[in-house]
Amino acid sequence: MRTDLDHLPERQQDELKRIVETLLAEFDKAVAGGTQPFRRVGQILKIILFGSYARNDWVDEPQNGYQSDFDLLIVVSHEQLTNIADYWYVAEDKILRDPTIPRTVNIIVHTMQEVNDALAKGQYFFTDIARDGIALYELPNHPLTTPKPATPQEAYNMADGYFREKLADVDVWLETARSHMRNPADPIRYRKHAAFSLHQATETAYACFLLVRTLYFPRSHNIKFLRGLAEETDARVAAAWPREKRADRRRFELLKRAYVEARYSPSYTISVEDLQALAEAVERLRTLVEAASRERLDYLAAEAGSEA
Repeated sequence: MRTDLDHLPERQQDELKRIVETLLAEFDKAVAGGTQPFRRVGQILKIILFGSYARNDWVDEPQNGYQSDFDLLIVVSHEQLTNIADYWYVAEDKILRDPTIPRTVNIIVHTMQEVNDALAKGQYFFTDIARDGIALYELPNHPLTTPKPATPQEAYNMADGYFREKLADVDVWLETARSHMRNPADPIRYRKHAAFSLHQATETAYACFLLVRTLYFPRSHNIKFLRGLAEETDARVAAAWPREKRADRRRFELLKRAYVEARYSPSYTISVEDLQALAEAVERLRTLVEAASRERLDYLAAEAGSEA
């Protein structure tokens, strides 16, 4: 695996260095004083940059609403240490508030066993990381398994199952959202429930797309992160979300916040107009995801047929 960052501007190299320092320091604080064995000997084994900044096809146009995120895979020594709330929340928050890091940083956390099992099963997501990723930090003697690609038939069977399950779930969430939007009984309350349902429809649509394309879906409810992963895989799905106008960017942020705030915050509000615009965007996303997924399934079916 590569370790060089020479293809990136010095500023971005400095940002990544600061991010790694923050992750390591806050992890040490999170496990300090723990009595459980997994905490006392807990380790970060690798921090790997993946995605557009590793492949060198990143975009940096924040004025137009297009700026690639830093995507990081953190490999740890025990499953318990993958818990974001317990071990990574403070680090994420510090990075978010750090004025020297102007772009979004997304992390996923897995154990070495999980990563190597995924590589042994040929999950495209981890295979791509093993091929294109850049190790920003790693302890010696913890190699990644050599990827063993899934057979075309295995890949088709898995992807087809994911497609049927997840697309049907998207339709249920959309139907639920529309039902709440039409309910006049308690408009403010029902609009909040509609916003949450649209968030879930969006998250599930990205789950459908990513599972069909990569056979992997990260443990995340952050739809901005999921959007970035999906659009890096196939730029066509970006058409669901206009970004040029401030109102469009504001609406996506409203949708992102809905996962927590629409359920728990009395201050969360959303207008009829914003809900309608978001519902139309989610329906566009569903259409784009279905088309891209069917295209991928056709390709996998053809691969499986040619193998037979």
